[in-house]
Amino acid sequence: MDLLVDSFFSAILLVVSLDPEMVEIVLVSLRVSGTSTLLAGLIGLPLGFFIAIETFPGKRLVITCLNTLLALPTVVVGLFVYAFISRKGILGMFDLLYTQKAMIIGQTILIIPLVTTFTIAAISRIDERYRKTAMTLGANWWQTAGVIIREARFGIVAAIIAAYGRVIAEVGISMMLGGNAKGFTRTMTTAMALEYDKGIFILAVALGIILLAISFGMNLLFHFFQGRIRS
Repeated sequence: MDLLVDSFFSAILLVVSLDPEMVEIVLVSLRVSGTSTLLAGLIGLPLGFFIAIETFPGKRLVITCLNTLLALPTVVVGLFVYAFISRKGILGMFDLLYTQKAMIIGQTILIIPLVTTFTIAAISRIDERYRKTAMTLGANWWQTAGVIIREARFGIVAAIIAAYGRVIAEVGISMMLGGNAKGFTRTMTTAMALEYDKGIFILAVALGIILLAISFGMNLLFHFFQGRIRS
């Protein structure tokens, strides 16, 4: 108990003092997760919009597969990407393994189904009369899409927030593809795992506090936009 209390107060001091090593780890996490979320948004949002408004054979099967991929373990994604970017893999020539780029690739793949599924849900809630009214008034496909997106904007933002919250806290992909190299690919979650293995809890607790604060902030935003959707 004393160890936990001492570690907690020491961790608070570490956070307040903005320890350089801790700040570097946090910045790597934010950079990798932010880039992954941006890329997943650029892919998942248009894909989700298309699936939601278009009718095509196998649409239900596609949605079912996307829902299944929401529970995809991070280590499975890490193993899949590793097979492609390792030296013996198809993309081995690009020397991506144990870099931030590899982590970004893995995390992007992990959250594309999440962004896509949440976008489908947000678009599907929009009354069909919005599209029909816009088309009746002479709007083309892109203008109609703009109307629908504007109405579903809170759900779309919620999808991005949920995706970011998913990757900022993941550890499997970061460990397998990044290698936990100090100053390069060490994220908050992988650093916490390493510090725990070493029996040094102060930095791990400090990073845990920061990660909880970020996750709490993401959840507040997520519930805020969910509330806006319902209202």
